[in-house]
Amino acid sequence: MNRSKKKTWVIKAGSSLITNHGEGLDTQFICHWVEQVIELRNKNIDCILVSSGAVAEGLKRLNIKNRPHEIHELQAAAAVGQMGLIQQYESAFQKHDLHTAQILLTHDDLSNRQRYLNARSTLKTLLSNNVIPIVNENDTVAIDEIRLGDNDTLAALVSNLVEADKLILLTDQKGLYTDDPSKNKSAVLITDAEAGDPKLIEMANKGKAGTLGRGGMLTKIKAAERAARSGTNTVIAAGKVENILQKIAQKKPESGTWIHAKNEPITAKKQWLAGHLQVKGKITIDPGAIDVLTNKGKSLLPIGVTHCEGEFSRGEAIICNDAEGNAIAIGLANYNASETKSILGKISQEIEAILGYVDSPALIHRDNLVLL
Repeated sequence: MNRSKKKTWVIKAGSSLITNHGEGLDTQFICHWVEQVIELRNKNIDCILVSSGAVAEGLKRLNIKNRPHEIHELQAAAAVGQMGLIQQYESAFQKHDLHTAQILLTHDDLSNRQRYLNARSTLKTLLSNNVIPIVNENDTVAIDEIRLGDNDTLAALVSNLVEADKLILLTDQKGLYTDDPSKNKSAVLITDAEAGDPKLIEMANKGKAGTLGRGGMLTKIKAAERAARSGTNTVIAAGKVENILQKIAQKKPESGTWIHAKNEPITAKKQWLAGHLQVKGKITIDPGAIDVLTNKGKSLLPIGVTHCEGEFSRGEAIICNDAEGNAIAIGLANYNASETKSILGKISQEIEAILGYVDSPALIHRDNLVLL
C-alpha cells in the first residue's frame, strides 16, 4: 500500500473509558476500540493509540481504593498496571494478526532534540511495518518536575512528532459545551471551532477533571492548540458512542467538537521547540522586541531584553515574556544565564567587549524561536 496516500490519526482514550469505573480495565471497551481501529486501517488510516489506564489498573491489582498523592506509590501502580494494559491490547490486536509496540515517554525524551528525533523515527518505522504503537507516559520513572502531566498533552506532542492528520481525544463527554452540562441543562455542544480561540479556554474552565484521570476539558483544548502547530485537526468526542471513530471518519457533525488548525504547519524544528513543557529560564522583553518578533519575524537582540531569571546554559530553552508575564515566545539561548544578564539592554556591537567573545549578535536567532 502506498504510504504517501495514507493518513495518520493519533487516538487517545482516558481512564474514564479504559477502566471499568476504576475497577480495573474495561476489556469490552478496549476490544470495541480495537475493532474500530481495524476498520480505520482498512480505510487507509494509520493509527497510533495513546492510552491511559496503567495507574488505575495498577491500583486495582494492588487493591488500593483511592488514588494516592505520593509519587512513588503512583509509579509503583503504573509499573504493575502497565503489564495488564499492554497484555490486553496485544491480545485484542493479535486476533486480527496485528502486532503492537509499547512506547513509554517522558518529557525528557521530547525536550532532548536527539531523543525527539529517535522517537519520531521509531514511530514512523513501526507504522511502516504494520505495527500499532501503544503510547503512554512513562509514569514508572517520571517525577513531578518532568512528567507530562496528562495524556492529552502527550497525545498532542505525539501528533506533532508524526505530523498527524487528526488527533482524536476520546472522553466520557460528547465534546466541549458552552457550560458545564452537569450543572446547566441549557449548555450547548460546540461542534465546530478554531484552535487558539480564547473563548474555548473560557468554556473549558467551567468543567472539571474526572476522579481517575489528571486531565479535563481544559487540557484537551490546550492539547488541540499544541496539535495545531503541526497542522493537526482535533476532535473531542464521546468514546462510548457506537462506532464513534467511523462517524468521525465520515465527518458527521454530531460526532463531537471539531477544532481546526487555523495556521499553516510550522517547521518540524519549531514544533519541537513549541512542545517544550519545561524551560530552564525566562526573560522579559520590551514592546519594541515584541513587535520585532511578532510582526517582523526577526531575531531577538539583547537590547530588547529587560530582565533575566533562572539558570540556563547556551542552547537551552528559555521563555520570552512581556512586562505583565504573558508568554510571547520560546527559543534556544545563544548565551548562558550569567552572560545574558551581562548583555541585556545592550546593543549587539557591545557583546564582545562585555563578554570577551561574541557567538551571535542575537540572544535568540529567529530560526530557533517560535511564537506562542
